[in-house]
Amino acid sequence: MKVKTWRITKLSYAVQSKEGIELNRLYQEDLSVHDWYRFVLSFPPHLVRKYLNKFNISDNQTVLDPFCGTGTTLVECKKLGIPSIGIEANPIVQLAAAAKTDWSINEKVLIDNSLKTAAYAQEKLKSLGDRIKVLEPEKNNLLIKNSISAAPLHKTLVLIEELQEHRCDEVFNHQTIALAKQIVYSYSNLHFGPEVGVSRNKKIDVPVIENWINGVYSIAKDIEEYKKLTHVEARVHLADSRNIVSCISDNSIDAVITSPPYPNEKDYTRTTRLESVLLGFINNKHDLRQCKENLLRSNTRNVYITDNDETWIKNNLKVIELSKAIENKRIELGKTSGFEKYYHRVVELYFGGIAKHLAQLRIKLRPGAKLAYVVGDQASYFRVLIKTGEIIADIASDLGYNIESIDLFRTRFSSSTGDYINENVVVMNWQG
Repeated sequence: MKVKTWRITKLSYAVQSKEGIELNRLYQEDLSVHDWYRFVLSFPPHLVRKYLNKFNISDNQTVLDPFCGTGTTLVECKKLGIPSIGIEANPIVQLAAAAKTDWSINEKVLIDNSLKTAAYAQEKLKSLGDRIKVLEPEKNNLLIKNSISAAPLHKTLVLIEELQEHRCDEVFNHQTIALAKQIVYSYSNLHFGPEVGVSRNKKIDVPVIENWINGVYSIAKDIEEYKKLTHVEARVHLADSRNIVSCISDNSIDAVITSPPYPNEKDYTRTTRLESVLLGFINNKHDLRQCKENLLRSNTRNVYITDNDETWIKNNLKVIELSKAIENKRIELGKTSGFEKYYHRVVELYFGGIAKHLAQLRIKLRPGAKLAYVVGDQASYFRVLIKTGEIIADIASDLGYNIESIDLFRTRFSSSTGDYINENVVVMNWQG
């Protein structure tokens, strides 16, 4: 089988400087709705707009994001009056995307119920006095140690109880993601770099209820602004992007704009672990494993003995050679730990999962559908370079997609190697 090569088009080149950070940041004018709760690894709304314009997508077409995260593509589509569909396997993240694209709620009901709930929570805190609420041991063991200090945790657990006690179904999801955002960015001790970690400067206490109410007011303000676009359809399925047969109607999608996980050894469930556990989306190891099993394999922490996605790329020479290079490097370096032995397998499963996803997607696309996949090259596996975009283009081409270009979005700094590596947009079309 002949190995294909692809030319990378310079879309907007920038290194990890002020210019590079600017390219990937959330602009001030994009804060509304997007900022209700945003996955730390999200890609920017302005990049979505760029490809909606490039593909000439109109309000009588439908856009899919099969790795939708907290809904960046879907929110941007809805703001522009374009129907959209999202697929997301992480429950807390899927809820966020669903709430961020639901502008039908009554903002007065949201504020009134939240203020009532806040008042009950304040009274409950007073009545408890010095009695401190804590997590059950099983839940606590799921968290990164010292993720949240005792006082903020106590107040948060009380607020969650009162939210359930005085639940209003119309606005509950919006209240929940307002709380999820505050848990991570206001209450917790977490910080986000290449990986999620715990800050040295712990937050001993924070105004938990007041910060949550401020978040609720922000959501209500945005809903009032975008109320006129309530009718624009946006559906978000909790599902595995490698198994979309029942989620989407055949021959219904005009464009795909998405950013799948990168093969970068990041456990994406750790990034959202704190809010997932506190809000009841993950209650035990079984829940955690179920969540991980529905994710594209991108790190050694979600590889299982029953996985077989590698069968989808068994004839792809680039993936085969890459897997061999990683395993040979491990042996050369004398690395013998269990997770290090999985590195080469992650690469096979990752690209196999991408192939399975793209194969299933074909029947869902209308002839002439346009696709943009934002992906990053990686160099974390024993400093063996993984040219993610080029390999995905290779896989898509073998499945019958027409590759239009690989656009260089930006160049970023790899802390693991000290090198600069590319983030690209693989642009293709499907003619049927």
